[in-house]
Amino acid sequence: MRNAAVAAAVADAHRREWAFVLAATVRVTRDLDAAEECVQDAYAQALTRWQEAIPAKPAAWLTTVARNRALDLLRRHATAKRSLPLLISDDIDNDVADTVVAEQDIADDRLRLVSTCCHPALSLEAQVALTLRLVCGLTTTEVARAFLVSESTMAARITRAKKKIAAARIPYRVPAPAELPDRIGAILTVVHLLYTTGHTVPYHAELSRRDLTTRAMDLARMLRTLLPEDPDVAGLLALILLTEARRSARTDTDGALLRLSEQDRQLWDRPTIDEGIALVRESLRHRPGRYALEAAIAAVHAEAPSYDDTDWREIVGLYGVLGQLWPSPVVALNRAVAIGMAEGPETGLAALDELSAEPQLAGYGYLAAARGHFLAALGRTAEAQAAYEEAVLLTGNDVERRFLEDRIAALG
Repeated sequence: MRNAAVAAAVADAHRREWAFVLAATVRVTRDLDAAEECVQDAYAQALTRWQEAIPAKPAAWLTTVARNRALDLLRRHATAKRSLPLLISDDIDNDVADTVVAEQDIADDRLRLVSTCCHPALSLEAQVALTLRLVCGLTTTEVARAFLVSESTMAARITRAKKKIAAARIPYRVPAPAELPDRIGAILTVVHLLYTTGHTVPYHAELSRRDLTTRAMDLARMLRTLLPEDPDVAGLLALILLTEARRSARTDTDGALLRLSEQDRQLWDRPTIDEGIALVRESLRHRPGRYALEAAIAAVHAEAPSYDDTDWREIVGLYGVLGQLWPSPVVALNRAVAIGMAEGPETGLAALDELSAEPQLAGYGYLAAARGHFLAALGRTAEAQAAYEEAVLLTGNDVERRFLEDRIAALG
């Protein structure tokens, strides 16, 4: 029983504290691979040493152990360290023996790590993938799922990115205000993917991970403080707020997934919705960007008094503009679903079938699930069942899989 409690505590600490511990350790090592090794060692030690007592502050315990391990490694490899490329940290004391990480520095450390991973010397995809892996602690499998690529492809991409950071001597620091606009596109992509991954977790027993969505919210608010006039920052924060406002209504008391039409809108967080809508209006006063348009779509849902009152034609129009600004197979899929809701299941099914040859959607379970929904509405039960069964095979989240299995059972 004690082993189970300790394992649960370590797993929880990994979900919640990984970014904090790694960022603080990188301040010591100035080497991403070495820091990862030290942090992984700290978590491994926790499985044994927490058998005596689980610490009141797991993050502080893990950070201390990881940093001590890092200091030990650096002392033993001082000669090699002088000849290896390391992260430049021009705003951090480079005397390892005197390095101190205070609790109030943790937020700055996290932003340092995000900014380093999102350096312009890296490709955009490498920036996002590396940040999701290092800052967010996602597994390579989870990051690959977010990009719709294979795990081996993603592992190679992450390895190349870390090597380039070391070789290019990329600084480990928060960019100056004048530098932030050049980095903001990649950083916003990171925050958005972090939120969407936490909102519906791939290959997981739970529907969502609150620690990831909360982390994304914190990062978005931090960026809003740093760049209060940036409409893209405002748009992303609005999108996260409007989506998060519906969190309590996504499942029933048994944890089963509820469709938007089944949700109790009284459970939606109205103050959060009001804050999000205000940010949408602010961001749309400028040239609308990707996140502002996605937030505007979320606002249409949030402002509808009931599901039947949803203005689907406005949503179709917004997805059309979004598709022109930011072409994406997923945007095209969402627009096809909205068309079906606005014009009927037969029209929606035809729009979905036009996407059937899209390679990036071949392994995307939501396309099959959407086809199943429209086929069922048309009374084509056998075809609907086959589509839902395909979706089950392509779905890694247990809650979503049970939802699809319930749809199949309902078809008889």
